Amino acid sequence: MNTTQQPLLPAYDHRPGTGPTLVFLHYWGGSARTWDLVVDRLAGRDMLTVDFRGWSRSSNLAGPYTLRQLADDTLAVIADAGVTDYVLVGHSMGGKIAQLIAATRPAGLRRIILVGSAPAKPAAGITPEYREGLSHAYDSDESVAGARDHILTATELPESIKSQIATDSRASTDAARTEWPLRGIAEDVCEHTRMISVSALVVAGENDHVEPVDVLVNNLVPYLSGADFAVIPNTGHLIPLEAPADLADAITAFAPAA
Repeated sequence: MNTTQQPLLPAYDHRPGTGPTLVFLHYWGGSARTWDLVVDRLAGRDMLTVDFRGWSRSSNLAGPYTLRQLADDTLAVIADAGVTDYVLVGHSMGGKIAQLIAATRPAGLRRIILVGSAPAKPAAGITPEYREGLSHAYDSDESVAGARDHILTATELPESIKSQIATDSRASTDAARTEWPLRGIAEDVCEHTRMISVSALVVAGENDHVEPVDVLVNNLVPYLSGADFAVIPNTGHLIPLEAPADLADAITAFAPAA
């Protein structure tokens, strides 16, 4: 495994293997290691995992922390890693970033997998009041634990994973942490999502309270051209941590190694 950190690029890990490369983009509050349990089940695949600007190992990078900046960063990481044939796998906020990337129809993009993704059209519940409250979800260890145990997950996780979630949620700059709830989550990207020309898979968690099945069906799938749709049973929003085996199977079925 090659671990890379360059001054102007987010930190990323490149695990060489069989392509097309799977490029994993984490959720708001996550990090590259959010994907570890999935990556471990995809041994032999070429994979990139990224710490977004302002988060975890990339918390030293200055803003802006907008969705478009994170999309540009991701394309720069892909180029830096020498990847020319790839599939985007975006979770939650990372799914919205993946939509923006795919909308530019970059050379080398083969498919897109959106896991509990923020939809193209923000749900009706994303009000200014909701966003203000959400912006404080990671203010303290106590607020993180509350969000993790009562909103983000629907299953009991091992203590080691619960600790990882708590650490990653707090490992960001203040500006990076508030950019998503105050602005990014409310951004309507329908016009961009409609421009995606590659095959898409939308993966939902049966008991996801952040991006429920009906929101993905109504606010994301209609803006993709003939997307496949899969529901993973008995899981909440943190699908890569709650149901990594099921998610790895879904990824392999939709984007097998060449």
